[in-house]
Amino acid sequence: MSLEESQFEGSVFINCPFDPEYRLLAQALIFTVLECGLEPRIASERVDSGQVRVEKIRDLIRSCQFSIHDISRIEPLRRGDLPRFNMPFELGLDLGCRYYGDAGLATKQCLILEREQYRYQRVLSDIAGHDIRAHESDPQRLVLEVRNWLRVAKGRVLPSGNEVWERHNLFLDHLPTIFVLGRYSEKDIAALEVAEYIGFIKGWIAETK
Repeated sequence: MSLEESQFEGSVFINCPFDPEYRLLAQALIFTVLECGLEPRIASERVDSGQVRVEKIRDLIRSCQFSIHDISRIEPLRRGDLPRFNMPFELGLDLGCRYYGDAGLATKQCLILEREQYRYQRVLSDIAGHDIRAHESDPQRLVLEVRNWLRVAKGRVLPSGNEVWERHNLFLDHLPTIFVLGRYSEKDIAALEVAEYIGFIKGWIAETK
């Protein structure tokens, strides 16, 4: 197996909100992917002002055999806001990549998450028939859904969902100490990039495994 094939089979494209209201869910999602031995890939990991954002997303989708799409932002968060269409758009790119890409991309698999089981049908009925999993805005439920899907998708033994959840909570308990040792101020923490947070998780997992 080539290095490129190995990276493809071990990578998960994550398409989810990163707003404050979703933060706990995003943290749990990223931790679960890493704890299960896979590499999370997100659009913000590439800081290249010369590359159009949709091109970054396209390249990331093509480089990952697995994808997780949370489309729960199908309604405005606040009165006067508009719905966010980025997540359904990226889901469409991913499905199109599988259907219209080269033969190697036919092995791609994706998990679609929503807040409620059937709510998406009111705005995105074209994906009816796909196995949409609901997390009910509960980080523990999300961890279990993602872990169980990866267990089937990868076809290998993984830590149990409860073990992943307990390890996630243990990491969060250690996170303040990690920030102190790294001399991060409250302003630094508030401005923390997702890619840097992923680095903290990787370091902690490596030290505690």
